[in-house]
Amino acid sequence: MFAMILTWVGAVLGLALLIAMAAGTFVVDFDDRIQERRRAKAAEPAGPRP
Repeated sequence: MFAMILTWVGAVLGLALLIAMAAGTFVVDFDDRIQERRRAKAAEPAGPRP
């Protein structure tokens, strides 16, 4: 009985870890896109466009 409980606890912790890793990847990807937009905007000339 104790082994079954430990198995389920381990499975739930493993799933939580996988979800956290997936969420972290999404956050890093989103942050990279924001930084790319800032770099592109900073590289544009400051004057009016013709």
